[in-house]
Amino acid sequence: ARDVLIRIGTQGGGDVAEQSAVEKVRSALETDYEFRRIEVVGPTVSSELAFNGTMGVLASLLAMLVYIWIRFEWQFGLGAIISTFHDVILMVGFYVVAGIEFNLTSIAAILTIVGYSINDTVVVYDRVRENLRRYKRMPIAELLDLSMNQTLARTVLTGVTTLFALAALSIWGGEVIQSFTVAMIFGILAGTYSSIFVAGPLLILFKLRPGALSHEEAAVAKEPPAQQAL
Repeated sequence: ARDVLIRIGTQGGGDVAEQSAVEKVRSALETDYEFRRIEVVGPTVSSELAFNGTMGVLASLLAMLVYIWIRFEWQFGLGAIISTFHDVILMVGFYVVAGIEFNLTSIAAILTIVGYSINDTVVVYDRVRENLRRYKRMPIAELLDLSMNQTLARTVLTGVTTLFALAALSIWGGEVIQSFTVAMIFGILAGTYSSIFVAGPLLILFKLRPGALSHEEAAVAKEPPAQQAL
């Protein structure tokens, strides 16, 4: 058995007209189908949903900014948050352009993409930091290009394998999770793009230099290879 989702647009006569439309659908189909639940999303619920979703996304971005700022340097923190916010804006735009209903599932999809995108970006930034230690005289643009090439295969393969799983869910998962999987597919593409083409160039914009390493990391970078091995 498969679940069927029926959407009824807003009726011009207010709540009475909406209830009448629901009852007409129920009376026509209840002999052959079981009605499990009926949900009504009104203006008040919609505004509350939008507010809670926005607060959830902003709270997650703030928490990740603090973590990356402590874990790396301020340039990395701002770059990661801006590239992730870029993905969130693209996903919201996708919902608007595609006309997909925005609900709690949509918020879950956006928060999932936030985590996915920041993970991809941190992998790239970690390689950048390693190369900052290793190639202290290399121009930052060349160093970023080297770091991107070193992590490119991992980033692309991770995105492709995730897309395969989402494509299977989109085809055989049913109507209930259709909007979630379609939005996730778009989000994965946006997150992969931002990790490769947005996160790195932002470090150039913020004038990252090898001297941005903390004193402890700089001391490690100056040690000879044999001493580091010890």
